[in-house]
Amino acid sequence: MIQRADYVVPYFNNQLRLDKPPVSYWAQVASYRIFGESDFSARFPSTIAAALTALVIFAWGRRIGRSGLGWWAAIIFTLSLQTFLHSKAAVADMWLVLFMTLAHWAGYELLQRPTLDARRSPSNSEEPNRTSNIKHQTSLSWWLAFYLSLAFGFLAKGPIAWVPLLTVGVTIILARDWQSARHFKFLGGTLLMLAVVALWGIPALVQTHGEFFAIGIGRHVVRRSLATMEGHGANSLGIYVLLLPFYFVTVFVSFFPWSIKLPWLIRRLWRNKEAGFGAPGYSGEMIDRYLLTGIGIIFVIFTLVSTKLPHYTLPAFPLLALLLARHWRWYEAAAIRNGRSFFRSIAVATASLWIAIAVVVPPLVAQFFPAYQLFRESHADLQPNMQFASVEFEEPSLVWYFRSRVQSFLTRLNEKSAVDFMSKPGPRFVIVPTSLVQTLFPNPPQAWRSFSTRGLNLAKGKQVDLTLVLKSE
Repeated sequence: MIQRADYVVPYFNNQLRLDKPPVSYWAQVASYRIFGESDFSARFPSTIAAALTALVIFAWGRRIGRSGLGWWAAIIFTLSLQTFLHSKAAVADMWLVLFMTLAHWAGYELLQRPTLDARRSPSNSEEPNRTSNIKHQTSLSWWLAFYLSLAFGFLAKGPIAWVPLLTVGVTIILARDWQSARHFKFLGGTLLMLAVVALWGIPALVQTHGEFFAIGIGRHVVRRSLATMEGHGANSLGIYVLLLPFYFVTVFVSFFPWSIKLPWLIRRLWRNKEAGFGAPGYSGEMIDRYLLTGIGIIFVIFTLVSTKLPHYTLPAFPLLALLLARHWRWYEAAAIRNGRSFFRSIAVATASLWIAIAVVVPPLVAQFFPAYQLFRESHADLQPNMQFASVEFEEPSLVWYFRSRVQSFLTRLNEKSAVDFMSKPGPRFVIVPTSLVQTLFPNPPQAWRSFSTRGLNLAKGKQVDLTLVLKSE
């Protein structure tokens, strides 16, 4: 985006990248402008999104149970394993989680408006107009927050961001509270949401001649839902059925360490009659029903989708953190007064573990990534005007690392074209499987240099041996 000065349509390696909408790219552009181009700059926006999500959870928790609940819920979300992993990954997921959490919170506040207005009706007859204006302004603020969050969530990762609409709709239907449905002004709100999306979407569709919709929605939403993509999920009906419980099992890893309390939470909710669905109106346990509805919808949607990855249910974690904190904290109160806190012990131990892993593991793991190793070994010989190519290894990491030093784009070649590529004039290098080096370049000029490494191709789950053959002139 920076190089092309085009902030509407994303490109990668000079090719259209239509997999995701642009919010995460915009955030990375801002980070690049501030910190320069680096791994840190690419990952930092996800950390900001995770921190903002924790603040939203804290604020929402204070609204439903004072600051103690807010702190507990924010800590639970922040220290869960999947949050730890994705808050430092250069991906769009944390922005999706942020806007979905904001939308869920705003939706909850709008659902409560009729009840709160009834509780706070003025006793002084001289105040009704002033109070009515305040109520209207407050409702309008939450209404705008709800639909704008849905819009920006779509711009972060597509239609899945509209799940809070389902949460609100199902909650209204189960509670049979038709007054709240009118309060949401769904038609006007949906038009506002679509208008905000269209500010980016229409120029993007025009520039790509509709290709953004065909790939972004057709391939990465519809096809991902109906068929396995990139080997993640079920490729037959039998495997699909076997994988239906996938997220109900992986949550015990993704939500670690707090997942150890999930069986207890399920038992408690099962026994709590007030947390059941179906009663007309809203009881004091309305928040439980709302959170459970949101969690359930997210898990059911991704259970039915064919492509499966453990982090897909991450948008449910803020709701799950609030639900767990809401019930667990009351049982911990006595232990805290006696100087013993299971929650505090887990939080301190987990924070210490994640910090240790963040400091120690990346340098140790980096040696297993071939693109990084080749870049590190050849760094001193790279020149900005070099052309570069690869054979049988096309991972994005090659572009990421080498284009920080080389201005050209990666060219993908076959074995024959690799020889032709290196025979052309000008500085250049090609990355090929080590087993092909002697076949392709049996008698390389003495001035050529080569760098070899062995590592793990995570995308394909296999070990690779690679050699970088470099011509400096």
